[in-house]
Amino acid sequence: MHKAGFVNIVGLPNVGKSTLMNALVGERLSIISPKAQTTRHRIIGLVNEPEYQIVFSDTPGYVNKPAYALHKSMNTFVHQSFQDADVVFFVTDKYEKVSDQAFIIDQIKRATTPSVVVFNKIDQCREGELEMWQSVWQRELPDAEFMPISALNGTNIDQLIAYVVKNLPDSEAYYDKDTLTDRHIRYFVAEIVREKIFTNYHKEIPYSCQVVCEEYKESDDMDRIRCTIYVERESQKNIVIGKGGSALNKVGIEAREDIEEFIGKKVFLGLYVKVKANWRNNDQTLKSFGFEDAE
Repeated sequence: MHKAGFVNIVGLPNVGKSTLMNALVGERLSIISPKAQTTRHRIIGLVNEPEYQIVFSDTPGYVNKPAYALHKSMNTFVHQSFQDADVVFFVTDKYEKVSDQAFIIDQIKRATTPSVVVFNKIDQCREGELEMWQSVWQRELPDAEFMPISALNGTNIDQLIAYVVKNLPDSEAYYDKDTLTDRHIRYFVAEIVREKIFTNYHKEIPYSCQVVCEEYKESDDMDRIRCTIYVERESQKNIVIGKGGSALNKVGIEAREDIEEFIGKKVFLGLYVKVKANWRNNDQTLKSFGFEDAE
């Protein structure tokens, strides 16, 4: 019998969910940044083998105190992930307080779905620390499996896959076996640009930016891409562009190199910056950016 099912990855911001997703799928689908709240959408990545298909879903980090309508929409992806999963991966690490994860803990307790406490960053644990945390989580979620990993180093990733396969229902594949993700190339282009914004700017600037791939023209020798970076204020626009366009040019060069590596082809990347006032609190604008109505 063929097996197939959905594994949803949840947790607080900055615990390594996106790094785990990339390690599980074996491709760099989710953007990575040391800054919290980098992931904004739910993204699917597939692991396909002759006898099974695993549909992994990387969700935004759960925001306990949403400051913007954007945060509420991001939380909606997390709420949904408990409703349509065959297995839940709850990613945590030594740096997170149990009390800050109360919502996720409560949702796992309410669900009948097989769950794994994926304890990440074990390479940063001191002697005896991992055993202490294992006791904590076995007390908090006694019905959940406890799996210590390092998503960055790939430690115990195979064990996670084996657990999932054991708990998948018998089913035909949900997606074509040649498919890697449900997202279009435009999404990944915009996300790569946004990753470079997180890398090159500080404080509020990365959180105030949203990137939209407005145009993607394919050709045999070079793809031509136009992306718009939306900010909330004119002062932010000036910072993103930089003196003489230097800051924006740096983002463009770094993004172009990663996009070319991702698609395996030369690209011409044009970046433009526009102001869309208070977009993080504007429901209509959020919808146009692909966010769902907040629950």
